[in-house]
Amino acid sequence: MNAEAEVVVTGVGAVTCHGVGADELWRAMTAAGTRLPDRPADPLALMDLPLINLVPDLGLPGLDPTSERATRFASFAAAEALADAGLDAGALDAVRSAVVLGSCMGEPGVNERGRGGERWQPPFRLASTLAGELGLFGTAIDVANACAAGGYALGVAADLVRAGEADVVIAGGSDAYSRVALGCFNRLGAVDPERCRPFESDRAGTVFAEGAGVLVVESAAHARARGALGAGDGRVLSLSGVGWSCDGDHPTAPREDGEQIVRAMRRALGAPPYDVGCVVPHGTGTRLNDVLESRLLGRVLGEGAGRVPLYSLKALLGHAGGASAALAVVAAALILRHGTVPGNVPVKEQDPECEVWLPGDPVPLGARRVLVNAYGFGGNNASVVLAAAGGSPSVEGAGLSGGSGG
Repeated sequence: MNAEAEVVVTGVGAVTCHGVGADELWRAMTAAGTRLPDRPADPLALMDLPLINLVPDLGLPGLDPTSERATRFASFAAAEALADAGLDAGALDAVRSAVVLGSCMGEPGVNERGRGGERWQPPFRLASTLAGELGLFGTAIDVANACAAGGYALGVAADLVRAGEADVVIAGGSDAYSRVALGCFNRLGAVDPERCRPFESDRAGTVFAEGAGVLVVESAAHARARGALGAGDGRVLSLSGVGWSCDGDHPTAPREDGEQIVRAMRRALGAPPYDVGCVVPHGTGTRLNDVLESRLLGRVLGEGAGRVPLYSLKALLGHAGGASAALAVVAAALILRHGTVPGNVPVKEQDPECEVWLPGDPVPLGARRVLVNAYGFGGNNASVVLAAAGGSPSVEGAGLSGGSGG
């Protein structure tokens, strides 16, 4: 493991409830509009609040329209990310390549269709399916660390590069509508009847969303050899730190002391001082998580925490499960590329216990580093730092080489 090897992000792709493409995501981010959730056309969704932000009909050529939704989302996002990176399947075939995708539910459609009766299929086959579509015969890994899965997937990608096992990794996350997942959150009383409203005083839970975020992760040496670092336009970014930890305390709730969440953030950020230009928080809209994350950001970032803008992505998209962290890193990449933190979806009244800055108007990005947080059931915590390329990577935040642990 070469912990000092720089890992870069050369391409991004996204599929969200606002449409297909990272440009569509950026337009939605800058518009900062309020989106009300959809009700799935599922007659068996017999629950009080069958609410989810669905991806609109893709209507794009090149894929079998009968293929499963999470697979299609990952395929579209990966194709965009590869094009953004200036790569194609032929270029991937000529180097050591891998696919790592995080998901909460994998591909649940075939197993949830109707009331059963079809032959059960293993749901976590997204990475192998995408690798097959791209004609790749290297590593294909599905990560299922609940709603932190996309963050873990990027940590695995960084480790594969630093270990010399891959030159290029297609990494991210994808999740689609699942009746089982939505039913479980209804039973938990964790669905907001209005929409996803992180940090609002009267928030009442989260609202799920479909989507996928995919990034092309490379060794800086490989990107430099193929001329991807020569443009100097700021499009190539450094995956400078990934921190993992596990509470191991409660099936759904984080530990009250937040020690492991703090650990993940600090490992991703590397050595202090923690110069951060923006935070994309986990911020699900649940009462406990938003208050705890707000408090712990203050603990990690210190007195300057109130001057660091937060971009609350789930207020715009809803909670995309295992894809949420990957989409948050895509959003961080767009913020870094544009040098601007967009205004947040309007907050009616901010919870006074959530002492964070949620700018309503765009603000210039200061420090060229963005911290992304992701937390999941089972105490899974992941933090990712994306930065302008050329800085020193965080050795401690290099996934298994120092960022993991429980």
